[in-house]
Amino acid sequence: MKILAIETSCDETGVAILECEGSFEGASFTILGNALYSQATLHAPYGGVYPNLAKREHQNNLAPLATEALKASGLLKSRTKDTPVNDSSLENIRDQTFKSNIEDFLASTEKPDIEFIAVTKGPGLEPALWTGINFAESLGRAWNIPVIGIDHMEGHIFSALLKKLSDSSFQLSGMQFPILAFLISGGHTEFVVMKEPFVYEHIGATRDDAIGEAFDKVARLLDLPYPGGPQIAEVASRSRARGEKNEISFPRPMAQDDTCDFSFSGLKTAVLYKLRDMDKIDEKVKEQIAEAFEDAARDVVIIKTKRALEATEPKILAVGGGVSANTEIKRALTALVDEDFSDIQLLFPDATLTGDNAIMIGVAGYLRHLSGTHTASNLSALGNLKLGE
Repeated sequence: MKILAIETSCDETGVAILECEGSFEGASFTILGNALYSQATLHAPYGGVYPNLAKREHQNNLAPLATEALKASGLLKSRTKDTPVNDSSLENIRDQTFKSNIEDFLASTEKPDIEFIAVTKGPGLEPALWTGINFAESLGRAWNIPVIGIDHMEGHIFSALLKKLSDSSFQLSGMQFPILAFLISGGHTEFVVMKEPFVYEHIGATRDDAIGEAFDKVARLLDLPYPGGPQIAEVASRSRARGEKNEISFPRPMAQDDTCDFSFSGLKTAVLYKLRDMDKIDEKVKEQIAEAFEDAARDVVIIKTKRALEATEPKILAVGGGVSANTEIKRALTALVDEDFSDIQLLFPDATLTGDNAIMIGVAGYLRHLSGTHTASNLSALGNLKLGE
């Protein structure tokens, strides 16, 4: 079965073509085509994602990326642009430039050999989500194939459960329930238990800033470019490499709280106050502040993850989302499981799948298709969609 997948939840535009085989337990996936465009440099002057800019870039790039992915997969079939496009396929498109882009794409592209389209329906920035949904539904109507909506965070869960077989192929790891998913990204910090396929319980989340958001905000305070996570990690690593005692320290918010919830807003504010107390900081002090901040965030992650593991007793801990690529947090989670929970399997996504991407949306789409638990019509953008609620 071949699937076209679309991801536009934030500032990455992704289109992928996947060939999917097998049952839920042993499903395998071959990436036939994958096109991804990051808007990070465009949003850098704002220190974060600017929603209307993200929407515009998705509108400009979806059709070219779809062409690129189809061409790479060998499924692109061109036709003359004189071929009329059914107006009903574009009925939800109000932006004239976007409408023209889709019209040109459909007029020049034959229906490919795919069985359905999977598209992110939430959570995320609603203007960005609507762009992907409108594009997917226009293709679905024109090609007379189903379009199913996928939870972006579910995609991140399954990205961690994939075993890489080659540069272009993955297989779903042996599924053992319950699975504790720890989802950490620019917009999310949450624990979700998957008790059985697609049955979720939400057991903890941030009460304010997500961990990735806190990294971005602290990076801005330190005059580091967006996205801030990799920048903070790099600067902190230079301080850590010196092996000197760091005299700077920040609080561990909610460390004594007996829930699995987080709070990172106060940690960011502590960094702000520390910088205000200093007249001027040199590069070494900047590195020490970054290290102290990352240490505090890491410690909170470990304290809360230990609490969640003790409460849920999972077979698997699956860590997904962009912050799962953070070297220090990854090291500490590995040490926690090795030392205190050696009977639990710890899984991280392949490096190519930690960020937002269409591959994970296609994987979740195929597994939803197998289970019959999906929405296939009248999709809506759900910016605050949550698993297990």
